[in-house]
Amino acid sequence: MSAPTSSVLTGKAQPPLAPIDLREPKRLHVVGVGGPGMSAIAIALAEMGHAVSGSDIREKPVLDRLRAAGVVVHVGHQRAHVHGVDAVTASTAVPDRNVELDEARLRGAVVLRRAGMLAGICAQARSLGVAGTHGKTTTTSMLMLVLAEAGLKPSFVIGGDVTDTGTGAQWTGGEWFVVEADESDGTHLELPLFGTVLTNVEVDHLDFYGSFEGIIDGFDRYLANVPGPKVVCADDPVCSRLATKHGAVTYGFDESAHYRAVELRADSGSFRFTVEYLGQPLGEVHLPLRGRHNVQNATGVVAMAMSVGVSFEIATRALSRFGGVARRFDIHGQHRGVTVVDDYAHLPTEISAVLAAARASGDDWQRVVAVFQPNRFNRMAELWPAYRDAFVDADLVVITDIFASGTQPIPGVTGKLVVNAVLDAHPRTTVVWLPRRHDLVEYLARNLRAGDVSISMGCGDIASLPAEILSRRLELESSSS
Repeated sequence: MSAPTSSVLTGKAQPPLAPIDLREPKRLHVVGVGGPGMSAIAIALAEMGHAVSGSDIREKPVLDRLRAAGVVVHVGHQRAHVHGVDAVTASTAVPDRNVELDEARLRGAVVLRRAGMLAGICAQARSLGVAGTHGKTTTTSMLMLVLAEAGLKPSFVIGGDVTDTGTGAQWTGGEWFVVEADESDGTHLELPLFGTVLTNVEVDHLDFYGSFEGIIDGFDRYLANVPGPKVVCADDPVCSRLATKHGAVTYGFDESAHYRAVELRADSGSFRFTVEYLGQPLGEVHLPLRGRHNVQNATGVVAMAMSVGVSFEIATRALSRFGGVARRFDIHGQHRGVTVVDDYAHLPTEISAVLAAARASGDDWQRVVAVFQPNRFNRMAELWPAYRDAFVDADLVVITDIFASGTQPIPGVTGKLVVNAVLDAHPRTTVVWLPRRHDLVEYLARNLRAGDVSISMGCGDIASLPAEILSRRLELESSSS
């Protein structure tokens, strides 16, 4: 049975042109090189053969990895760092007044935001992007590993470290490149891609788009730019409409999907399910991950893999060995029957999916404890009511204060808004409001009990909470013996 190929090479779509030609070695500098997106770009550029330097405001563990990859790393920003460079790149989080960007302009170097440099990398291979509000990192990682299993030696730039490779970026020089196409600052619209997976379209980044209609329009234009296979989730209502408009291959649980996941069976942190194509079974997939959302992501990967000529058997073999991605239901340890987990989830749909995955995982946890650190004042000012139903699968909900992520405080906007949203909708929910970190660690260390799974969620410094809980529990145990 042949797979659909979407609108492959119809001649209608015209991918954007890259603003920099990376075919010949260049001297390149990355401002803010310690960030996850920029560090991945720096590694890829160095492995392509360019002379790469970078700077960041403080020492971080990732800088040692960059040094090992051949990147010259500076701690602190100085004008001299960009002398003699051909081009400088920085994320949108770096202000235009940054001294290195200013000096680069004065000296006539090419100055690009992250999207421009990533576009230059995409132009050097046949690039497959993964876009959407949620699920990009996991889906990109799965797709990369499937192509690797097929012997295609894909290069990749991903927003998180892939457990199977220990890195979020690699340049192999092969024909294929797999990239996370981030919509937060419009990066996805600048990438010259051959094909794409679109996972979902929901409200986020209103500071950039202004409205949900603006977000939808961005993804509409994104799909219009892609000349090759478009693989779009049929379960998301916006995606479903866009799929019809752009003649996309669809995937998901919905009966209308070309590739459909059926007969799901959860067992001890993994799933088994069957993939059908146009109603006919292709075979079974064993996915060593929790959550229906990951079944959905894996089905999209199967659809894209088959759309570019990879067999179902090869795709399922790679998926069966998928080790996950850092900060995606990342189990940090156990202590006297308490399991502590870290997850990047920070939007309502993501939180709901993670908690549902824990509840239905087959791990026999007696209580699901959700610990949430809201992120960005401007995001929470707009979205706090949307968290009302995000925690329905938790037995205990613990909310802390907002992690700024570079945004400015807004009067009246605190994590307490999330507490209010949950209790207004579900007054019987047990919710604890602990804005101070010390109180948060102390409460969890003392109140978690055997059979609990504690899942800390957010994209700020909440990532270190599992280690802090385990450490404090050991201290309390030692002092009581």
